[in-house]
Amino acid sequence: MRVAALLAPGAPRLRLLAAEEELDRQVTGVMTTDLHDPGRYLHGGELVLTGMLWRAAPEDSERFVRVIAAAGAVALAAGEAEVGPVPQDLVAACRRHRMPLFAVPEDTAFAAVAEYVGRQVSADRAADLAALVERHRLLVSATGGSGLDAVLDLLGGDLDLDCWVLTPTGRVVAGPADRLPPADRERLVRTHLTAGRRRSAPPHHARLHGRPYSLLPAPADPAAETPLADWLLAVAGDVTEWTGKRRQLADSLARLVAAERTRRDQGRALRRRLAGELAALLRRDAGSAEVARALYAAEAMSGPGPQRPPAAWLVLAAESTGLPDGALRAALEEALTGLADQALVAGAGPAAVAVLPAPQDGDPAGTLRALLGPLEAGLGAQGRITVGVSAPAAQPDALRGAWEEARHARRIAAARTGRICVAGPEELASHVLLLAAVPDEVRRAFRSRLLDPVVRYDLAHQADLVRTLEAFLHADGSWTRCAAALHVHVNTLRYRIGRIEELTGRDLSRLADRVDFYLALELS
Repeated sequence: MRVAALLAPGAPRLRLLAAEEELDRQVTGVMTTDLHDPGRYLHGGELVLTGMLWRAAPEDSERFVRVIAAAGAVALAAGEAEVGPVPQDLVAACRRHRMPLFAVPEDTAFAAVAEYVGRQVSADRAADLAALVERHRLLVSATGGSGLDAVLDLLGGDLDLDCWVLTPTGRVVAGPADRLPPADRERLVRTHLTAGRRRSAPPHHARLHGRPYSLLPAPADPAAETPLADWLLAVAGDVTEWTGKRRQLADSLARLVAAERTRRDQGRALRRRLAGELAALLRRDAGSAEVARALYAAEAMSGPGPQRPPAAWLVLAAESTGLPDGALRAALEEALTGLADQALVAGAGPAAVAVLPAPQDGDPAGTLRALLGPLEAGLGAQGRITVGVSAPAAQPDALRGAWEEARHARRIAAARTGRICVAGPEELASHVLLLAAVPDEVRRAFRSRLLDPVVRYDLAHQADLVRTLEAFLHADGSWTRCAAALHVHVNTLRYRIGRIEELTGRDLSRLADRVDFYLALELS
């Protein structure tokens, strides 16, 4: 703040007595003293508050003003409560040393002056830092630089302002992670996601251990609906109670975080394209050589320098309901960044597939389940995410089987209750593991030979034989239970089963034929 601010509206009532031409000086702090020689305790830039108890004779004024001027004080405020009006010898000394002098009336407390100066200095510092943060944001946008941790360290050291950049799963992108335990991070992100789902205007608010926190969204693209993937800025304190300049600092910091997120996302563009190509190869039963080339090309994008290839890969199959198009892919990509930076995530609409290095130990499905847990708070009334995890695939040519395995595991997850469900390979029946290991051409031939006649009949006659077959097998061959499930008469059911047997040359009263049909349907 400038010395002139001591005379501004809203300032404590003071009277200017000397050196009005020096009011443009910058005040950086306050020191209250009645020492005869306070110079050793001054660092420069202070407004000195004194009760003038050091003055025993007129010549003391010259010595006192000379000492504080030499030490860098920028103004002097003399209180009249103890010794009465400011003496003329002190006024004259301040004029000689060009030291602005204020009289502090008896009804104005030193504490009020110190508090006012502290608020003004803090606000000015916040405004300066806001400008610094904004310049850094422009630098990030222009050059692709990064430095969130450096900026947050600066704010913490200069303003005692604790800030963190968090992902919706609670991962710390920047900020002192050791000062915000995992359980507290999860509470903050869940509060933020819940408020966003309810369309509450930011900043959102939370309390941890009696301390208020403000949560500001920092989306990479404000026009995109990806709340389960957007970063957030968590600030210790209630920003709505801050001064305008300090609030400007928080807003500038949120823009900086968004700029960094945008830069990071732009750097992922090629990796996303490679992930899409790999997913397309898996879906169309591409040869192992093509899959290996796509996988190794993606690995080359993992970072600078030579990269050690993973010992094995996992495949995830995920589907969502109640989310905007692309939101699942974005959410899964952001969540997996904290688990495996080499993850490849592709998807459109409600489905996504991911390929990532397999961890050396632990339970991948359990880890993923815990990782995605906080996202539940951001799902709407109909929102749901189901994920299947494959067993590790040691070779690229095993990825196709791993993908099939992940898809089957996802079906198991979808059959459960809950907003976010994850199933792993250990939950699959043994026949699914066998099917995933069978060569693609063998599976296609088996499925086609057994089911194609039934599928063609359904298409030609608008019949429902395939669904009837599924219901019959799920009812374990019980005519009455199957007929009840299909809401048809038992005689109608017997006719349909008979038609299936005629078309396929199989006998559904035989266990072996039932098993073959069941496996063929599983391969559909």
